Amino acid sequence: DQLRDIRGFQFLTLKPVLVLVNVGEDQLGDRTAIEEGVRAAYSYPMTAVASLCAKLEMELAQLDGEDAATFMADLGLVELAAGSVIRQSYDLTGLISFLTAGEDEVRAWPIVRGEKAPGAAGVIHSDLEKGFIRAEVVAYDDLISTGSMAEARKRGMLRQEGRNYTVLDGDILNILFSR
Repeated sequence: DQLRDIRGFQFLTLKPVLVLVNVGEDQLGDRTAIEEGVRAAYSYPMTAVASLCAKLEMELAQLDGEDAATFMADLGLVELAAGSVIRQSYDLTGLISFLTAGEDEVRAWPIVRGEKAPGAAGVIHSDLEKGFIRAEVVAYDDLISTGSMAEARKRGMLRQEGRNYTVLDGDILNILFSR
């Protein structure tokens, strides 16, 4: 009730906050404890904490893929901080991504979690939302396992979804529409 009463105001304390903590290379093993300490100090709603070693991230970004993977494995790192920061940012703001794929381009489109297929189509272009007929949908993992949209269609993994379909994170959509 109180949130409804003050929703017209733009209070900073009501905004989602992602706290990034820059740790030293010697603190990489203590990241979880450091994050927990910061989380305890900033116990506001809609607050997330992530840590990174900026110096190490910079060094990893300058290495080629194989060398970077080896270096990360030696340090016990599973992923670069950017992936974690993006995921936590999406979670805090209630966003997910769906993908579109053509022969020469794959693109991720951010939408609000719970968005229906026509609304997702409208993020690409308003004409797609207006003339929405249906969406051909395949899950990311299914597409990776089959290798192509044609193979996914052949194996029955490509679904036809209508206006009431709620787009899921990682869905790959092909929007069918009329002008």
